[in-house]
Amino acid sequence: MQQPEPHVRRFAAPVLSALVPVGLGVVAVAVTVGLVPGISADSGWAILAAAVLIGLFGAVVRPVLVVALSAIGWAGVVAGWLVVQALLVYAALLLVPGIQVHDFWSAFWASWLGAVLVSIGLWVVTAGQPGAVTQHLLRVNRHFRRSVPTTEVPGVVMIQIDGLSAPLARWAIEAGNLPTLGRWLRTGSHTLAEWHAQLPATTPASQAGLLHGASAQVPAFRWYEKTAGRLVVTNHPRDSALVESRCSDGRGLLADGGVSVSNVFSGDAATSLLTMSTVQAKQRPGPARYLSAYLIDPFGLTRSLVLTVGEMIKELYQARRQRLRHVQPRMRRHGSYVLLRGATNVLMRHLNLTIIAEQMMRGAPSVFCDFVDYDEIAHHAGPARPESLASLEGIDGVLATLEEIAASAPRPYHFVVLSDHGQSQGATFEQRYGLRLDDLVERLTAAGEVAVTKENEQEGRARALRAGLTRTPEKEAQPAAEPAPDRPEIVIAASGNLALLYFTRLAGRVTLEEIEERHPKLLPGLVEHPGVGWVMVRSRTDGPVVLGRAGRRRLDDDKVEGLDPLLGFGPLAAEDLRRHDGLANTGDLLINSLWDPVTQEVAAFEELIGCHGGLGGWQNRPVLIHPRSFSAPRELVGADAVHRLLCDWMEQVGCRTARRDLILPG
Repeated sequence: MQQPEPHVRRFAAPVLSALVPVGLGVVAVAVTVGLVPGISADSGWAILAAAVLIGLFGAVVRPVLVVALSAIGWAGVVAGWLVVQALLVYAALLLVPGIQVHDFWSAFWASWLGAVLVSIGLWVVTAGQPGAVTQHLLRVNRHFRRSVPTTEVPGVVMIQIDGLSAPLARWAIEAGNLPTLGRWLRTGSHTLAEWHAQLPATTPASQAGLLHGASAQVPAFRWYEKTAGRLVVTNHPRDSALVESRCSDGRGLLADGGVSVSNVFSGDAATSLLTMSTVQAKQRPGPARYLSAYLIDPFGLTRSLVLTVGEMIKELYQARRQRLRHVQPRMRRHGSYVLLRGATNVLMRHLNLTIIAEQMMRGAPSVFCDFVDYDEIAHHAGPARPESLASLEGIDGVLATLEEIAASAPRPYHFVVLSDHGQSQGATFEQRYGLRLDDLVERLTAAGEVAVTKENEQEGRARALRAGLTRTPEKEAQPAAEPAPDRPEIVIAASGNLALLYFTRLAGRVTLEEIEERHPKLLPGLVEHPGVGWVMVRSRTDGPVVLGRAGRRRLDDDKVEGLDPLLGFGPLAAEDLRRHDGLANTGDLLINSLWDPVTQEVAAFEELIGCHGGLGGWQNRPVLIHPRSFSAPRELVGADAVHRLLCDWMEQVGCRTARRDLILPG
């Protein structure tokens, strides 16, 4: 069959894209009138007129309401999602002759039924057509095409796939799970490299390095500060803002007009959205505006309703399948996680895509966005499990859409895809041995009180999602000047399979000799436990020492007595520990779980099957996929090194000014 001429296709596409929603709207109104009590129509022409008027109200009135409601914040977002469409439907039905509506509640239920019907219809029409999302995003951002001047200076879009290790990325590309990235590599436009995430292999530490070049400010996902007498948790807004104040020199990765989306830290971006460290700062436009526009828009509602419900059903099925197949290791996947998975893997992914697309159409010089989809599922299902790999396909689809958006943007864009760490798998410490690490420590010390951080990364992400949409300040404990006797004697802060232990009533770094005197059973009991791989402690005479079941290693001179406790934990393990020993607020003890070379598994001190934070496995092997025209060294050690490389690339293409430090005379 002969294909239509290109100019015919260009004319037909927008006409069809406009007629499809109208046709679906007519069907939805007709079905709604037939099903909802309190609404009736005299003729088909009245139904057609109502559908057209509802569509016009949506195009003209909805944007105004979005701006007004988003100014209220999260409450306005919820109100808009619940009642805006109902108000528009109610007004349209009242104005159209031949339509009778009994009251507002009839219109309210009619609006939701109609939205569901349109959602299903649009899903059927657009399923399998990735270009439909691109067309929608270009349509809602069309005014930027006229108002934003074009430039030949390229921009750089950096997409972080949270938790993806380089070995698994290679495998997923070969297996066809990442077709967009696979095409980039096969055509030679991009190349894949690996870099080493220094201890701790966590998102906050890596992003402090990637975005600010200051990873040394973050000793773990959470840690205790003795001088202030408080726990710092990096996905709490006030804590992340505090940490960023220590990291920032004003010249972060996203300085010079960049955009930060869904990160822990802002990278000194001019525009920072859904970023933990800046959620309490008033910004225009704020994230509530984006979420309002997304939810109130019928296409956004379509994808949210259909795909969120679908994602939750998939989670219930996949969790049940693991149980029936007796897959090991596995964990209980609670109802709260089912909801969170729907939010992170649908709502947040699509919201991030919407924000990035708008910023590209605005001509932003640089964008950095963290997609947590894969990391979230891998924590609960395992890094290489089918549901985890399937989530990568969704992020790959985002890359395909952004590539299409770039073709219409006012400047050319380079794409860099990277991760902040990998993940390692294994049954948890508690699953293996029937007790938690704090239980073990309490037995060995007979301490009056051992406090352990309870919030895992899933709960932290839920907090992050809520905080990203509201500016309600958190209540935090006021800092104390010096350690106080009413503190718990011991605090354990776990980050994956790494735990930092603090003797909170003892100022400064507590030495090996003092621990042996106060708690003689603690160190021998820890290193002899099969779930512990090694313990690092500082000695008065020998400096930092790593203790294992069959030997010890002095880090200052690398002298090993007996069997090296770091054997199997990677060639950079000793260097990572030497660096960590010098960090502020590191633990009096660093406790790393076992690493089983046969099963390639670790044992997280949190209840997570896939984990990261310590040493062992792929958690220290993140990926960096970059344009082949961007040169990179063969070895990249640490997020700070990747930060310098990213800055160099942006300076080379011209979207970032080179830093010129002042040279003082004399």
